[in-house]
Amino acid sequence: MNIRIRPLGFVTVAAIIGLGLTSCAGVVPMKPAEDSNNPECANVTVRLPDTVSELTKRETNAQATGAWGTPAAVLLTCGVTVPGPTTLPCVSINDVDWIEDDSQAPLYRYTTYGRTPAVEVVIDSEAVSGTTTLVDLGPAVSVLPQTSQCTDITDVFSE
Repeated sequence: MNIRIRPLGFVTVAAIIGLGLTSCAGVVPMKPAEDSNNPECANVTVRLPDTVSELTKRETNAQATGAWGTPAAVLLTCGVTVPGPTTLPCVSINDVDWIEDDSQAPLYRYTTYGRTPAVEVVIDSEAVSGTTTLVDLGPAVSVLPQTSQCTDITDVFSE
């Protein structure tokens, strides 16, 4: 008996194996934000990097979202409620202002300040650096129109 592997058959088998390997990680279940259909969120989504803090981008099941890592250690959602003034710390990283909420540490929630629509990033600080993550996401998020910026007490009362 003579066995021959057809080139097309080999390609098909290789594609099935590849699909099986990539689907092991699965789709990250997320919920779209209320304003996720804002065209500005599409501008962010198409610019999301393939890696964040050396974690590989994952597929999500919701519009205007992104996820990185297995298990997912970074989750991004565009179109969340635009935050108003707050007493939470505000950090500026590469010209993007972020409100930092550490109330669920080691999960840190960062929300853009002064950009519409707003973007929220949830970071597992036990898996990745928050600063590195926000630096990596900065170019994608910075395309959102900036309407205001963080201020502190010295900005308000300076001469």
